[in-house]
Amino acid sequence: MADLEGMKVAKDYHVDVPFANDKGFYVKGANALDWGMKKRLAHIFNPKSGNTVMFAFDHGYFMGSTAGLERLDLILPKLVPHVDVLMGTRGAIRSCVDPGLASNKAIALRATSGSSMLQDDLSHEVLAVDAKDAVRMNADCLAIQTFIGAEGQLSSLDNLSKAINLGQQYSIPIMGVVAVGKEMERTPRFFKLATRILAELGANVIKTYYCDDFEEIVAACPVPIVVAGGKKLPEKEALLLAYNAIRGGARGVDMGRNIFQSQNPVEMSLAINKIVHEGYTDQDAYDFFRSEIGKR
Repeated sequence: MADLEGMKVAKDYHVDVPFANDKGFYVKGANALDWGMKKRLAHIFNPKSGNTVMFAFDHGYFMGSTAGLERLDLILPKLVPHVDVLMGTRGAIRSCVDPGLASNKAIALRATSGSSMLQDDLSHEVLAVDAKDAVRMNADCLAIQTFIGAEGQLSSLDNLSKAINLGQQYSIPIMGVVAVGKEMERTPRFFKLATRILAELGANVIKTYYCDDFEEIVAACPVPIVVAGGKKLPEKEALLLAYNAIRGGARGVDMGRNIFQSQNPVEMSLAINKIVHEGYTDQDAYDFFRSEIGKR
């Protein structure tokens, strides 16, 4: 075990200094990856803006039917054209996403499973998708739920490590998804710890939550961070979250409930795109959102 005595609190994040190992490829931390990895990352992160809008609709793998996703076959065709990445399970993608409509969309394939809303502890999952099926799904990355500080931390990190090993064999990037359980603190200290652990183990993208001192979390993480939308917020607040995330250095947002539970999901996805790819402020995006609704 590492000797923790005398360890100093980290403080030199140099948030005003850009990531140094950025020569040759525009995705953070990806210079040493092979061509196939870079090709998939370029499908996820827009080469012009360097950012991404992910749409998460994988909630059913542990929640079953959830509000806004009762009919995947009806909601997905409306939203697919307006996002960059579809984050879902292989069952939902195969059954409800038209391959033609999604031909230019990246796939973030949910690859862990084993929990349900009936359990008190969701941290015990298994790696549920093998690499060959990920290749058949033409996945651009595998999303691995990871619980740091929870009872199931060891199995979570084992799932992540196994997925990274498989990803290296088949040139599939891995997105480590920082899960926040009931007993875990939602603090900058926790997110600095969790995001860095996942990146050190080899995850190529980290999905986490926005919090105070977010710029330090981004600076300390050597791969791109995508911010989760989390719980449903009023549209104006969700757009502020997206704006703060991008301004703080995130390379994208992964909105689920803040799109599919909005009364105007298409207009909401368009407004988020304006922030992520075109540099809109949250107020500009909200004004755009309202103007798009007014066009009906």
